[in-house]
Amino acid sequence: MAAGIRINITPSYPIGVYQIIHEPITKGSMVIFCPPDNVVTRQALNRGYIMAGFCPGGYSTLIKKVFAIKGDKVKFTAVGIYVNENLIPNSQPKKFDSAGRSLNSIETGTQILDGQMIMFLSDYNPKSFDGRYFGFVNKTSYIVGTIKPIWVW
Repeated sequence: MAAGIRINITPSYPIGVYQIIHEPITKGSMVIFCPPDNVVTRQALNRGYIMAGFCPGGYSTLIKKVFAIKGDKVKFTAVGIYVNENLIPNSQPKKFDSAGRSLNSIETGTQILDGQMIMFLSDYNPKSFDGRYFGFVNKTSYIVGTIKPIWVW
């Protein structure tokens, strides 16, 4: 990343050029972050859902939107993720990837977020690798910054 510029070549959000802007993180912010180093993320790297990079665990950064922060009630269901009783568009977990391999999503249940955890999703692409699969992210250890599109197609 030169001068805070990031090229997005993944389908989670429009392909194009984005700039890191370091604004406060609020619901609706688009954020660039390192995914958590866990078994689900390692599987995503091995299967090619995400690329290798310089994050802990050897992953590249991801771009997603913030959908839940401190005090929000997040409910995982088979039809999608609800935040404060509102269904997030395109949040239904997929059971299989495009190659027919099974996908593990977060178990059905409800949690109220504490001040350290954030929920990242893509409301743009229903096949995005996001919080449906890796869960919540600790905001103090994984976020690079907020980001905005400069030129997308």
